[in-house]
Amino acid sequence: MPSATTDDGIRLHYEESGSGTPLVFVHEFAGDHRSYEAQLRHFGRRYRAIAFNARGYPPSDVPESVAAYSQARAADDILAILDQIGAPRAHVVGISMGAFATLHFGLRHHDRALSLCLGGCGYGAEPDRQATFRAEATATAELLRRDGMAAFAERYAYGPTRVQFANKDPRGHAEFKRLLAEHSAVGSANTQLGVQRERPSLYDLTDALGRITVPTLIVTGDEDWPCLAPSLMLKRVIPSAGLAILPNTGHALSVEEPDAYNALLDAFLAQVETGRWPMRDPRSASATITGIAG
Repeated sequence: MPSATTDDGIRLHYEESGSGTPLVFVHEFAGDHRSYEAQLRHFGRRYRAIAFNARGYPPSDVPESVAAYSQARAADDILAILDQIGAPRAHVVGISMGAFATLHFGLRHHDRALSLCLGGCGYGAEPDRQATFRAEATATAELLRRDGMAAFAERYAYGPTRVQFANKDPRGHAEFKRLLAEHSAVGSANTQLGVQRERPSLYDLTDALGRITVPTLIVTGDEDWPCLAPSLMLKRVIPSAGLAILPNTGHALSVEEPDAYNALLDAFLAQVETGRWPMRDPRSASATITGIAG
């Protein structure tokens, strides 16, 4: 199995399809590289499409110490994949936890990113939600360690932004739940404590976000409630960002709405590769509605 080794010695499993410009997919907390099967098949026709398992997600290594997990490491692990495949730059696409890693990759290694796509980025980011989110991350880790993955998956798969998937595609949702139950309880608990709970709020990064010039697409479902306001904030702050909202959709974008998600990403990448993705016209930031002062 192909793998990359990080600067702290962690082996990351990856799979790929196709050839051409590298396109790297970064999975969410409840997913793994298999969450991007529809994207590997679709984009592998025109790109070197790559999906990898984060640290803590077998067959990638599962460090026993929480100290081996952090938001910075998650971003740098993407860099390890690029270095392994010999790619000077790549399009990087993430959902949820993977979107945070993608965004931080853009902040830490902007010269290695051709573009960024951030799906479902925002859980716990709002200042008045941070304490609640951190408490939930701690409780989630305790549940994982106490009851194991199968019991956790049975509860987590029916959360408020997952029921949309269950309602519209019971077969797909059943597969999502089955794959989630196969994850490592140790790796998942450590990810909650080291990456999720400790990551900085997006609202504390607005100055850095405002300096991003890499083409950026933000995607969210309109029923992914914790991500709606942060997605709007990211659109306002990042001058190279566009925002797309999928109707009647929750959090698991790539598996819940693969066709709509692929179409958005296809159009975005086509504009980037032809030099047509714009920076925001500063005239659009007028304090007036019509541009005419009263």
